[in-house]
Amino acid sequence: MTGHDHSHSHHDHDHHHDDRWKHDGVRVIPGNQLDTNVPSTAGMDRAAAINFARVGAQKLWAGTVSIKPDAKTGAHHHGHLESVIYVVKGKARMRWGESLQFTAEAGPGDFIFVPPYVPHQEINASPDEVLECVLVRSDGEAVAINLDIEPVEKPETVLWVDPIHRESGEKK
Repeated sequence: MTGHDHSHSHHDHDHHHDDRWKHDGVRVIPGNQLDTNVPSTAGMDRAAAINFARVGAQKLWAGTVSIKPDAKTGAHHHGHLESVIYVVKGKARMRWGESLQFTAEAGPGDFIFVPPYVPHQEINASPDEVLECVLVRSDGEAVAINLDIEPVEKPETVLWVDPIHRESGEKK
């Protein structure tokens, strides 16, 4: 160091910086104040927490979805967006592929990643429990392209394998 003192006391701050961060800094959005005025599917209630309109988010969208028992989306994809689904409660079943020929299930604490342009369908796999999830998308825009797909009758179950350990074939 050159001998300069880089420590700052509160009094050194310019007050307009404090005001700027006060209104343009961290935001806490209470769970009971989500925006339900977002596109939804029958049997599903979506709500936005983080988006451009609410907090000025430029590169992501985050919210919740509550899916009634046995409800499901049609086949669709989200264009160039990446999506993450975190299962809070219930049992999610995802189907994906050109004919929705692959399937996997996720439960509380599990994350689901949906890459861009992947045709998929979200399903509540429980006949009697609501499925509650948190959604995050890689852009603030709502992109959903519905697809006219004839799904295969019996999809193939796909289990995730950590790519770091894929070659070893080890089971833990």
